[in-house]
Amino acid sequence: MKLPPRTQNFPSEHFLNRELSLLQFQRRVLAQAADRDMPLLERLRFLCIVSSNLDEFFEIRVSGIKEQIRLGIRTPGIDGLTPEELLSRVSKEVHSLIADQYELLNDDILPALEREGVVFLRRGEWSEAQNTWIEEYFDREVIPVLTPIGLDQAHPFPRVLNKSLNFAVELEGRDAFGRDSGAAIVQAPRALPRVIRLPREICEHEYTFVFLSSVMHANANKLFTGMRVLGCYQFRLTRNSDLFVDEEEVESLMASLKGELQQRHFGDAVRLEIADTCSDEMEQFLLHQFRLSEGDVYRTPGIVNLVRLMQVPDWVNRPDLSFAPFTPGMPRGIDPKRGDIFAAIRRQDVLLHHPFQSFEPVIQILREAVDDPQVLAIKMTVYRTGTESVLMELLARAAQKGKEVTVVLELMARFDEEANITLANRLEEVGAHVVYGVVGYKTHAKMLMVVRRESGRLMRYVHLGTGNYHPRTTRFYTDYGLMTCNEEIGADVAEVFKQLTGLGKASTLRHLWQAPFALQQNVVAAIHAEAEAARAGRKSRIMVKVNALLEPETIEALYAASQAGVPIDLIVRGPCALRPGVPGLSENIRVRSIVGRFLEHHRIFHFHAGGEDRVYLSSADWMDRNFFRRIEIAFPVLDPKLRRRVLREGLRAYVADNSQAWEMLADGRYRRKHARGARRSAQQMLLQELASG
Repeated sequence: MKLPPRTQNFPSEHFLNRELSLLQFQRRVLAQAADRDMPLLERLRFLCIVSSNLDEFFEIRVSGIKEQIRLGIRTPGIDGLTPEELLSRVSKEVHSLIADQYELLNDDILPALEREGVVFLRRGEWSEAQNTWIEEYFDREVIPVLTPIGLDQAHPFPRVLNKSLNFAVELEGRDAFGRDSGAAIVQAPRALPRVIRLPREICEHEYTFVFLSSVMHANANKLFTGMRVLGCYQFRLTRNSDLFVDEEEVESLMASLKGELQQRHFGDAVRLEIADTCSDEMEQFLLHQFRLSEGDVYRTPGIVNLVRLMQVPDWVNRPDLSFAPFTPGMPRGIDPKRGDIFAAIRRQDVLLHHPFQSFEPVIQILREAVDDPQVLAIKMTVYRTGTESVLMELLARAAQKGKEVTVVLELMARFDEEANITLANRLEEVGAHVVYGVVGYKTHAKMLMVVRRESGRLMRYVHLGTGNYHPRTTRFYTDYGLMTCNEEIGADVAEVFKQLTGLGKASTLRHLWQAPFALQQNVVAAIHAEAEAARAGRKSRIMVKVNALLEPETIEALYAASQAGVPIDLIVRGPCALRPGVPGLSENIRVRSIVGRFLEHHRIFHFHAGGEDRVYLSSADWMDRNFFRRIEIAFPVLDPKLRRRVLREGLRAYVADNSQAWEMLADGRYRRKHARGARRSAQQMLLQELASG
């Protein structure tokens, strides 16, 4: 049973809109692509990340706004905007953002790449030899897998997959059967590469690429023998990809989810991307087919899917155009070659700071547990872990060896549902207990517990993290992991696992703050305590790092603390609904966003607490969903040395950053920090101090 919704009302002028704030984050990512101090191939990668982020923005956020409008919802959100007003502002901002993105690509990045010998040829630039090779490639590799569909009474408009590449073709003439519909659709199967590298022997430069769209345009006449191709226009449709499964009504969550996944590729249309060369008649025809309005059209001066360029930096062997490689460091006291990680954890708690430090100790504890006869049980939560995860293979091996293996698997992890279903089946086949958490709540907490018999009693070893058990993303996301055998923390973790797998009332935990029961209340109480200290003339301080800050009651508590005189530093990577620096409301609050080489992902809460310096790490952002609709935990860093490390590495370094930091203004815009004197980059500092080079 879900917790009842809160009905407290707050002034709309206190809040910024989530979607518009999220688009401001995309602006900051695009600024990385525009930064000429950034390695050139990394600039291209950041440009692609913007497109990937916008895809999900339309699939989830814009589709949600459109659904509200369809249902006739006119009630303003907490920020005072109605769905219609918001959609209009979002459309205007995204059109501007995409125009800037393509201008940067066409006028800056592609010419710079060409100067470095990485060339993307347009059709008019092909040599005779290149044209011959491309034509042969089309005949050999492309045309056999294409199915051109002429549009007439017998061939209705085909179903278009979400985010697939398609071509609308305008034709003149009659075919062998006397048909003259004038239009056809060609869908490019996803097996076809969107970017094709030409052989070195027919190119002036070592790295020469052409786009599949150019290949299609040049050879479209071969698909319609005897007819004249008047125009061939690439287009791409984005659909609503949010899954709806009424978890309280279905008998089998997995079965219902499988059925819903089959329909994800064909949800309601929300965006149409077309080439800027597309005729007005074809644009109107496509809009009619997909039931979209002109505001939903995004014309692109180039390929319609820049995400496909994301692979190029990996294909080009030019280390001078990419970030310098590094080897994650190993925390003191951990030696994977010598083994016995349990002894290392018994000596002292272990703090892992990814990606600067290795994820190997997490793999090591499972690897040792598999073959350790003293290990009786392993319990783990899984949200995202990848399709071929070494961790999951180790869990499967442990189950095969007779260990009691329990995995709390979140089937509803967005865009990872299919991978998680496959994983669930694999683990169940080898005898692991797989449960899907609690109906109505996503299990987002990151917990691993190994139960081991030592000296006649059972010991709990736990790993708690701010990020997913995903070895690949630990190389790109900043996250913390804590490994401890503290008895009270172990007991708390065991209690949470008991809630997830069994039934019973929620118990009071000694150290963990758990959502949906106590996390938000404890956060607000800690903020209020700092405000009370400030009013009493005592020292107070709040520093917080999260990915998103949206929950209104928490924001109001921060406003009250600011008014009481508490100095507050908030490091918020993405959307932030709080307005900083407003006189009489938030003049003591500073908000900054760090956008750099790594995706900032860890969540850290620090409260001065009368000199105790309470520090919590968490899987939860300060959002309604994390506080009230997910199972999350925040866990304290009890060891004083490790606590000082978190304060220094995870908070103070970021507050001092003047290289990759953006200051948030009261109106929701951001201003980039410019170094005065020595440049300070938190990520670079941590690489130098923690990585092995």
